[in-house]
Amino acid sequence: MARLIDFVLHLSVPALAAFWAPPSRRVRVWWLMVATLAVDLDHLLATPVYDPARCSIGVHPLHHPLAILAYAALLPIPVLRWPAVGLLLHMGIDGLGCLLI
Repeated sequence: MARLIDFVLHLSVPALAAFWAPPSRRVRVWWLMVATLAVDLDHLLATPVYDPARCSIGVHPLHHPLAILAYAALLPIPVLRWPAVGLLLHMGIDGLGCLLI
């Protein structure tokens, strides 16, 4: 059940954030943020690949605090702003999951 909630949050929170985009771009912005779910491919570098009791923040390379700082540094760049928002929202949702483990 917790995994389902996590998945729903990873899709719905970017949808809510997309409402700050101009109306004509909301769907595209949502897709850009959803595409940042690809950051979870770094889970393939872990052993075991999936561990429901493991917090990904600080463990996986693309979930490392330095990576999160790099995502924040992308915010001022207009063409990268929405992907950066998507990455930061993803890290926030994963961080929330760490608190609930």
